[in-house]
Amino acid sequence: MKKRKVLIIKPGYSEILDGKTNSRIVSLGDVLRTTPLLHLYHNEQVTWVTDPQAFPLLEHNPLIHRLLPFDFLTASQLTAEEFDFVINLEKIPGVCALSDSVRARKARYGFTFNTQTGEAEPYDRAYDVLAVSANTAAKKQNNRPVQELLFEMVGAKWNGEELSLGYKPRTAEKFDVALNTQVGRKWPIKAWPNEHWDFLEKKLVQEGMKVTRQDELKDGIRVNKFTNLESYMDWIHSARIIVTNDSLGLHLGIAMKKDVLGLFGPTLGSEICFYNRGEAIVSDSGCAYMPCFRAKCRLEESCMTDITPERVLEKVKHYNKRN
Repeated sequence: MKKRKVLIIKPGYSEILDGKTNSRIVSLGDVLRTTPLLHLYHNEQVTWVTDPQAFPLLEHNPLIHRLLPFDFLTASQLTAEEFDFVINLEKIPGVCALSDSVRARKARYGFTFNTQTGEAEPYDRAYDVLAVSANTAAKKQNNRPVQELLFEMVGAKWNGEELSLGYKPRTAEKFDVALNTQVGRKWPIKAWPNEHWDFLEKKLVQEGMKVTRQDELKDGIRVNKFTNLESYMDWIHSARIIVTNDSLGLHLGIAMKKDVLGLFGPTLGSEICFYNRGEAIVSDSGCAYMPCFRAKCRLEESCMTDITPERVLEKVKHYNKRN
């Protein structure tokens, strides 16, 4: 039987559960955490359109038939093609307008362009996603992971399908713990204080664990411009346990089936599925705004400070014993 053609548009310019949009900063983590959808279309012919920065995450993925860059030439090609299903996972109006211009024989999912308002709006099944992302109160109450909402968006039920990373790491596990200390420039508020990382590293070494730390590595790995994303992924793969801010490293660790301990304060740990291989460590700050989903704290202090290194240390020791 002839395979159906599926188009997925996800350059990473807006985040699925973030109401704010940004057309210049690519959220690599958000691209990766939408990949469980690929399992739903494993028998189909999938074309995925993304920003070139995200290519290392998706290249060589057997579930993707064709990987295309989001640019003018691709736009021209897509508008001349026909697909059975078109799935647009971006809330950027221009991306929505392009998606709407691509012919879909059977169905469209995700977000569309409102020609009257000039803004993005959801197709029927995506209203829950937009409601969560656009309303802070609704977002705070959300206890469903992104995967569940994504599958609902396309009229399917999520049954625990995992992230699908195309890259095959070239390293073996040689460390007990990797400390993923850096955050992207889009969300500086997510960072755990350096003095907490220092204390945790010291205690882990005293416990006899082999530790590697992101901000002590060569520039190609630690710099957030990700000039060497492949080396960064190799580094993540080199450890059994990943302690990380809410960042790309968290999603990579989950995709590589590591034990991942994610540190959360301004963002929501319940949006993340750890597949029983880790957990969210949420700040117990008394801040009334938490989680605030802001890039900068309005009180000029950080709820991340209230995640004590002693608390994280006990969690690491627990998962280290499990291995």
